[in-house]
Amino acid sequence: MGVLDIDRAMVDAWVTGAGAWGPLAVIGLMAIAVVASPIPSAPIALAAGAAYGHYAGAVYVALGAEAGALIAFLVARGVGRGPVERWLGDKADYGLLGSQNALTLVVFASRLLPFVSFDGMSYAAGLSRLQLWRFALATMAGILPASFVLAHFGSVAVDGGLGMTWIVAGLGLATALPILMLALRRSHRKGKSNRDPERQTEPTEPCPRQRAAHEGAQGNGRPTP
Repeated sequence: MGVLDIDRAMVDAWVTGAGAWGPLAVIGLMAIAVVASPIPSAPIALAAGAAYGHYAGAVYVALGAEAGALIAFLVARGVGRGPVERWLGDKADYGLLGSQNALTLVVFASRLLPFVSFDGMSYAAGLSRLQLWRFALATMAGILPASFVLAHFGSVAVDGGLGMTWIVAGLGLATALPILMLALRRSHRKGKSNRDPERQTEPTEPCPRQRAAHEGAQGNGRPTP
């Protein structure tokens, strides 16, 4: 028996006993795991997949993570945004920190990358001027792939096989690659645009014919055409 193998009879008994409170328990535990950073959320997501399958488990995990992210965002916005504005002044919205589109993209991309702290990003977004609806939309769009992957792990563990796990994990990686490629492409374009003005501002030497015409016009006392 593998490390992730879970007894199906035990899971079915738990689901039957929990009834309608089971999904609410998953959503609540996921929200608490996001708000309270030391609590890991992955085991909860795996258990949700084991109990309710790929799709329903992913939905419950995503809803719980979304609820927790919104709570963290609102806590940081209510408690920390004011002191940040007083401390930094106009610099609080300097550069990309003042762009709603850029902040939305950062939140969305961070949800696709497993090495970026989900909890930390939620609190950090609350300290910025990012609008709540943009944060909620970017978070939900970004957590759906990871929620499905974790629910799939839990569901397959109950069935006793992990044959499709690598395929789903690859799908999650493929979801993150376009974001990385877009960031690299924008960085390349920005570097190119910074070099072009330097080329345009370089002084150009007049050709010999133009220089001779200019000198001749000055010698005859006529204005240069």
